[in-house]
Amino acid sequence: MNITIKRSKREVSRAAADHIAALVRKKPDAVLGLATGFTPLETYRELIRKHSEGLDFSHIVTFNLDEYIGYGMDLSLPYSKDQSYARFMHEEFFRHINIHRSNIHIPNGQADDPEEECLRYERRIRKAGGIDLQLLGIGRTGHWAFNEPGTPLDSRTHIQTLSETTLDDNHRLFFYKSGLEREMMPKRSITMGVGTILEARSLLMIATGKRKASVTAAALEGEISSLVTASAIRLFKGPATVLLDRGAASALQKQ
Repeated sequence: MNITIKRSKREVSRAAADHIAALVRKKPDAVLGLATGFTPLETYRELIRKHSEGLDFSHIVTFNLDEYIGYGMDLSLPYSKDQSYARFMHEEFFRHINIHRSNIHIPNGQADDPEEECLRYERRIRKAGGIDLQLLGIGRTGHWAFNEPGTPLDSRTHIQTLSETTLDDNHRLFFYKSGLEREMMPKRSITMGVGTILEARSLLMIATGKRKASVTAAALEGEISSLVTASAIRLFKGPATVLLDRGAASALQKQ
């Protein structure tokens, strides 16, 4: 595991985009695992800029980590009325690059049978040949994707009930736009499991800000435990890159 500390979130985002772009150039048909949220948002903006300068996504395949149950992409709705992760990814990244829509995969939160959708998602990842590079953040409960504390580290794509901390954060970051009350937010999601994530060929985890300092330290230096699912990065057998700004790295013992 290679841990690099940058001076700012902007430097983290640029380094993350450089890392992803290097793979896209080396393997134009790479399979990318993508994360949703405000931590990777600047990374996506950097990739959009690189695309405007010639970076080609036309053969790239993507798999997103998660989606709310009951939500899914409906492009007829304004973004402010649809807080799905599919909508977020479309508005903030996909519509700005030359990726083919058929190559974009996001769990269908509106599936009639969510359990079957979990199995289908696993099959699609296998059919694509697995994920070459998985981009990851870390939640304030120390989670990867929506794998809340207590999720087994060998878990596959599954239905996850969200913690109160995650609901609070996501209401602040996403749902306030649409005026949806905290109590009306979706409480469950479909999420790629920790075990599924660990089958990627490489990992790229980014964390920024002092709000993430304690959970970042727990993941990288504390006990490897299902109580901090991001700690599974230390079980990973392949190359893992961790990019932190000074705030996120501030609680690490070894810097």
